[in-house]
Amino acid sequence: MADRGEEQDRTPPTATPSAAAPASPAPEPEPAPVPPARPLDAIDRDILRILQTDGRASIRSVAERVHVSRANAYARINRLVEDGVIRGFGARVDHERAGQGASAYITLKIVQNSWRTVREQLQALPGATHIALVSGDFDVLLLVHTPDNRALRELVLTRIQSIPEVLSTRTLLVFEETDLGTRPDRPAELA
Repeated sequence: MADRGEEQDRTPPTATPSAAAPASPAPEPEPAPVPPARPLDAIDRDILRILQTDGRASIRSVAERVHVSRANAYARINRLVEDGVIRGFGARVDHERAGQGASAYITLKIVQNSWRTVREQLQALPGATHIALVSGDFDVLLLVHTPDNRALRELVLTRIQSIPEVLSTRTLLVFEETDLGTRPDRPAELA
């Protein structure tokens, strides 16, 4: 469903500089540089496969399955977390059974160079589960889960379209979805 017309120009009006206001906005601070991750060996990749399949696996279980000591497994997992290879641990949720029966991918066209501002506002939306800056016919791809279509409509028409940097949106309803996360019968290939 198309939510807005084609390429509406919503460039914010420019204010005339005054003596009390600075001539240009302060630049956004640069994010702290992330040190490069150390190379992964076969044991690290095996640990990642185990934790992707079962994030609740105990250190002892992981150590036994990759044939290292518990101390070694513990140190390796901590290093993977510190290096940012493992970004966190969580549960894979069946959104429909969790009361989030409506899902949609929403594509957004945004004002050039407004990604950081838009990303912060999208992250605050209820039900937003994935946000990506992409190339192609649109700029941002957003996955949302809401209780029903009424809540989805409210989210798109009231919350997302009120973001000044959003030029247009398009909503693609999800009729059925399958999580392709790592499963025991289909291990992830980590190079």
